[in-house]
Amino acid sequence: MKINWGTGIVLAFIGFITFILYFVFRMSTDDSANHDLVTEEYYKKELSYQQEIDASKKATEMNANLKVEKTDEGLVVYFPERFDSKKISGTVSLYRPSNKHLDTNFPISLSNTHLLIPDNRLVDGRWDISINWEYQGNSFLHKEKLVY
Repeated sequence: MKINWGTGIVLAFIGFITFILYFVFRMSTDDSANHDLVTEEYYKKELSYQQEIDASKKATEMNANLKVEKTDEGLVVYFPERFDSKKISGTVSLYRPSNKHLDTNFPISLSNTHLLIPDNRLVDGRWDISINWEYQGNSFLHKEKLVY
C-alpha cells in the first residue's frame, strides 16, 4: 500500500496528539509531580501576613535576633541571653518544600538560652524554619532558609 503526502500528514498529527495526551495523562496521575499549594489555608494566612511583618520588625528593633546553627547533635537555636529563658514561649515550624509529610511544628520549652532540634527529625535537604516566639507580651518572628 502506498501512502501519499496527505495520509502522512494526518498520521503525523495523530502521532503528535497521542504523544501530547500521553504526557498530559502521565503528569496528572503521577504522585512525584505534586501541585499542592504551600499551605492549605492560603488566603487565611495571607490576611495575617501584616502581623508577621510587625513581629519581624520588632525583633530587629529590640535586637532580639536569633542565631540558628547546625551542629553534630542537630540544629541549635540560640535566643538572646538578656531574655529570661523561662518566660519565652512560642512555636517552631519546620517546613520542607519538597515533601509536606516531613513538615513539623512543636512548642518552645527552654531551660537554657538555646533550643536543640535533634538530628533525627531533619532529613538532608532544604528546610524553611519559622520561629514565632513571645517574651513579656512582645511577639517576635524569625524566618530562615537553610540546607541541612
